[in-house]
Amino acid sequence: MLDLVPEPVWTLAVGGGIPDLVRDMGVALLVAGFLAVAFTRLRLPPIAAFLVAGVIAGPVGMGMVDDEGDNIQTIASLGLILLLFLIGLEIDIRKLLASGRTVIIAGLVQFPLCVLFGWLLAMTLVTLGVGGTLLAGTGAGPNYAPLYVGFVTAASSTLIVVKLMQERFELDTSVGRVALGLLIFQDIWAIVVIALQPNFAAPEIVPILMSFVGIGLLLVISVLIAKYVVPVAFAWIAKRPELILVGAVAWCFGIGFLGNSLDVLTESVFGFNWHMSVSMEMGALIAGASIASLPYSHEVVGRVSIVRDFFVTLFFVGLGMLIPVPDGPAVLILAVIFSVISIAARYLIFFPLMYVTGFYRRNAMVASTKLAQVSEFSLVIAFVGLGLGHLSSELVASIIFAFVITALITPMLFKYADPINDVLSPLLERLGFKLPTTGAPKEEEKEYGIALLGFHRVASSLLYELGKRNPALLREILVVDFNVNIHPEIKKRGVDVVYGDFSNPDTFLHTGVDNARVVICTVQDDFLKGTSNLDLVRSLKTINPQATIIVNAIEIKETERLYEAGADYVYMPRVEVAQTLAPILDQAINGRLAGIRKRRETEEGLWHERDEVFH
Repeated sequence: MLDLVPEPVWTLAVGGGIPDLVRDMGVALLVAGFLAVAFTRLRLPPIAAFLVAGVIAGPVGMGMVDDEGDNIQTIASLGLILLLFLIGLEIDIRKLLASGRTVIIAGLVQFPLCVLFGWLLAMTLVTLGVGGTLLAGTGAGPNYAPLYVGFVTAASSTLIVVKLMQERFELDTSVGRVALGLLIFQDIWAIVVIALQPNFAAPEIVPILMSFVGIGLLLVISVLIAKYVVPVAFAWIAKRPELILVGAVAWCFGIGFLGNSLDVLTESVFGFNWHMSVSMEMGALIAGASIASLPYSHEVVGRVSIVRDFFVTLFFVGLGMLIPVPDGPAVLILAVIFSVISIAARYLIFFPLMYVTGFYRRNAMVASTKLAQVSEFSLVIAFVGLGLGHLSSELVASIIFAFVITALITPMLFKYADPINDVLSPLLERLGFKLPTTGAPKEEEKEYGIALLGFHRVASSLLYELGKRNPALLREILVVDFNVNIHPEIKKRGVDVVYGDFSNPDTFLHTGVDNARVVICTVQDDFLKGTSNLDLVRSLKTINPQATIIVNAIEIKETERLYEAGADYVYMPRVEVAQTLAPILDQAINGRLAGIRKRRETEEGLWHERDEVFH
């Protein structure tokens, strides 16, 4: 430990009478807060600030927290539990099942294939003499080091990916749903690994099977309680929003404690112990999933997220405290190698698996890129392996550094996932990863009344409204969108839908857009990849100059440029919403809101009964 700040001086500065736990949390948050401000100014990811804060405050830095982060890790573990609880709340079983075989097949085989991939590369490194004694094992029994490299390769960070997707509102996209599904499968596989670790020399199948029996039993119990008891309890506290957080966290830990105590309960009640206990983390995941369909779930997500972010900050600070001083360059070199292996596995295993199971090529590549980091569960597996004598402390340090490296580059990978796909597209084509055919051959040169460019929430609602007002019009509508996974659901409405990538202007010549009387793009520039509404207008004026073109704008000043380019009508979603809400607010002030709602629901029906593509 570096005694840069004498302990008595520091103790006096923070107040000698403060309990150790409170003091350590305060120090961690103080350093993390200062660095977060500086790193934000420098446009560096906040995760980097928290990790550096841990290094500075921890035993290898200034020694401000002198118990090697035990207190911080205890509190930070709450962050992981609450994170998994929120993940459970985000799980819509129907949407996961709608992702179909991509999630199920890839989730089942991805982890073992990646373990094999990492193990083979690690064995190759051992054969070549790379890594020296770090990959040669501890010398006590078999060499498990290459196997643990496989574990590091196989799982992505639930903590990092979900947090970044939540910040970017991507969890409800097809990429987000598939990524979340794979992360859940990885977490389950991690539980299997942890159950197997003590018996690597002679694996026992029965304990593993009983673990799954315990998960299934806990799931059944929680679903039954959530269906018949929880709605009543939440209805009682619904008018007290401050109690929603308390009730949600109580439910989270109640199910977690129940799962963790299954063995104790079965032994005390029935006199047997089948080793069915479920970890607190998995219990939290089940607790969230079991109440995801409640009408209060969105309120729970909003309130628990704030508490979770507090503990997640401590999680990364605590992780930074565990980062050791590298004992020579071999530790860092191996960390870089592990990072490269993990990223390579995403493109060599994740991507082909998602592609062959029917996921659209761009989405498969984007999802693979965003999952390119080492998992926090890999750290747990590594620490268990250290305690069992499977790994040396130096190799565990390399794994920690690999996590740090991939965690720091993940925000950049999120930002450039689509450009990476664009760069790799020619190579993917040559390798046989083809894009869907761009529409059907235009034998009849069908003319369309309306061409919808891009299809997401606004287009989903627009299609519903058009079908409701004039069902016959649906036969004259063409949808052009690159997400082939939603095409079958659109076709059920009687609408023609074809694949098209708007970044290629020639797309409009092969899809029927050149024969449409009205062309509308409801996708904002923030979500268009490789193009913009302005570029679309210019292309459409060349390809179909007679069409009426309707596009949208985000900024007010953009409307002028769009009209100059040839747009016939430019709408701004924020203005349209404001114009709708303004008279409603006026009626609300005058006490006539209930009447407006009743009249609207009578004329238009209940919104939750709308049969849209995107619910």
